[in-house]
Amino acid sequence: MTLYLIGIGLSTEKDITVKGLEIVKKCDKVYLENYTSLLQCSVQDLEKFYGKKVILADRATSEQKDERIVEEAKKKKVAFLVVGDPFSATTHIELFKLAKEKKVPVQVVHNASVLTAVGITGLQLYKFGRITSLPFLEDHPNLETPYNVLKENQQQGLHTLFLLDLKPDQQKFMTVNQALEILEKIEAKKKEKLIGKDTLVVGCARLGSEDAVIKAGSLEKIKKQRFGKAPHCLIIPGKMHFREEEMIQLYAATL
Repeated sequence: MTLYLIGIGLSTEKDITVKGLEIVKKCDKVYLENYTSLLQCSVQDLEKFYGKKVILADRATSEQKDERIVEEAKKKKVAFLVVGDPFSATTHIELFKLAKEKKVPVQVVHNASVLTAVGITGLQLYKFGRITSLPFLEDHPNLETPYNVLKENQQQGLHTLFLLDLKPDQQKFMTVNQALEILEKIEAKKKEKLIGKDTLVVGCARLGSEDAVIKAGSLEKIKKQRFGKAPHCLIIPGKMHFREEEMIQLYAATL
């Protein structure tokens, strides 16, 4: 039997690939990770479209039961669905690794992820530096890592993508506005003048969806904008080519 790691895209139940859907329909059990990102549809929408019962796996469930899922895949066809691409979040590499170690056949079906969807901003993908996550300060009161990553990227003229925290079990999703406030708080502590009210930032929401929102402008202006439903992400551009600047101006003109 086989473990299938299947990316299901960024928006609705229809974002799964034809290959992925064909596999899901043949599987005995179907899990959906529920902690690295957020779809714009419900589990019920997925079940209706796939014709399968979908079992939610939150972070604790998945990390504690990776071995059980792999054991199930020794005797059954098991699908583990991942929002975006299976390996956009490094969390799922452990499941892949465990299957390999247990000599369980594992197949990966890739899909679009936020790491490529940000290309719609006009910022060139190969000019993005290290990507960083931005957690809630309540969980990391001494947070500095995202600020330090930004500093490293800026020194090299590279763009920085911030993936914003989400807690689906609490219905708590970080907004672009909250992310900027967190970075400002870190700046106030470190006082390295890395960011300020005039810093150019790009706020994004629901990339890959029909109602995606992208807004560019100064930190002060973007903090006042509303981006709607999660998930959100934030980009602080590095050194830009004039073609990148032209695209960013298109998004700035929408404010």
